[in-house]
Amino acid sequence: MKTKSKKHIFWIIIGIVLLNSIGMSVVLPLLPFIVGKYLPSEHIVVGMSALMSVFAACTFFAAPIFGSLSDRYGRKNILILSLLGSVIGYVLFGIGGALWILFLGRIIDGLTAGNISILFAYISDTTEPKERAKWFGYIGSAMGIGKLGGPALGGLLGGISLSLPFFVTGALIFLSGLATYFLLPESLAREKRIQHLSLNSFNVFSHFKDIFSLKQIKLLLVLGILFYAGLGVFQFNFTIFLKDIYKWGPVFIGTMLTLVGICEIFSRAVLLPWLLKRCNEKSIGITGLIGFGIGLALILLSIFIPSVFIIALGVIFIISGEGLFDPTYNAKLSQSVDESQQGKLQGVNQSLQAANNMLIPLGAAAIYFYSPAILYATATFIVLVAVFIYAKYIPKTKHNQNSNE
Repeated sequence: MKTKSKKHIFWIIIGIVLLNSIGMSVVLPLLPFIVGKYLPSEHIVVGMSALMSVFAACTFFAAPIFGSLSDRYGRKNILILSLLGSVIGYVLFGIGGALWILFLGRIIDGLTAGNISILFAYISDTTEPKERAKWFGYIGSAMGIGKLGGPALGGLLGGISLSLPFFVTGALIFLSGLATYFLLPESLAREKRIQHLSLNSFNVFSHFKDIFSLKQIKLLLVLGILFYAGLGVFQFNFTIFLKDIYKWGPVFIGTMLTLVGICEIFSRAVLLPWLLKRCNEKSIGITGLIGFGIGLALILLSIFIPSVFIIALGVIFIISGEGLFDPTYNAKLSQSVDESQQGKLQGVNQSLQAANNMLIPLGAAAIYFYSPAILYATATFIVLVAVFIYAKYIPKTKHNQNSNE
């Protein structure tokens, strides 16, 4: 592809991600009220947790399979199928009528999940290795913009009708599917696809075995597991932490989450591209991990020295560190296999994150119940282990060595 044509395609991908992110975050403020229509108030939290766990479990099993299907049949076809599954899931949520219909919507959405991993594979197919971290960063920034605007839109639409935001979400994702069908060319040439699928291709654990048998990828995935575990503690616990420790209400917590969104957009869309011109990806990744660990340590410190400034500084370090590490990590991961295995690799990576979304909230809740300080000390230690592994055992990317040393 010509450079101008590629950039045009990448911005279409960013637009698709933005629509998806807005669509998904539109419904977040309404979930407790939707679930509350079918469960008594004391069971709403349990119902919401069950819905999220069902989705994560389905994603865990489906994402690697969808990734392999994209290696065989092309990214575009499988991406459209994944988006249509999300449309059906959100429409069912909007229709409602019974709790089992909500679960059916989450199951369908989870079983067809994989659009982010396929988009990552698409970018890996169509970019030089040195460009990937930048575009992965832009994808994350687009998701951050969607997370900022989506809840506000959801609140406005929910004031009209609780079902309306879910139908709007389905419409936005359907638009993403139309954009994919009409505007995106196929990125994986037929000669680069795997030639056949076996029954093993539909066994998620065989995909894990294949990917983890590659030594360097195994170490990278362990690094990612450690990072996403630390991130999961922050994502699933932080609002509860602010409510319990600082006695904040929705307004103050919402303001802090706005800071999260701003830092995410800035770190990925501005800071990361600037650093990529001056430093190698490994240095940026380690810097991000260190910043992330400092942020968690500051949250820990704020338990003993109550201070809004320390909390805000901790959030800035955490989100900025995530914004530097996550895109460079995904770029490094994508460079570890050729085009014919990108879908499988990205699917396994998404599956691991789904497992993280199932297990980390449970573990974090148990530790938090015993001691918030121990929880954040544990998360900080996990990130320090990740820093050690990255610094000692993960080599620099070759193109960065050539260009930056």
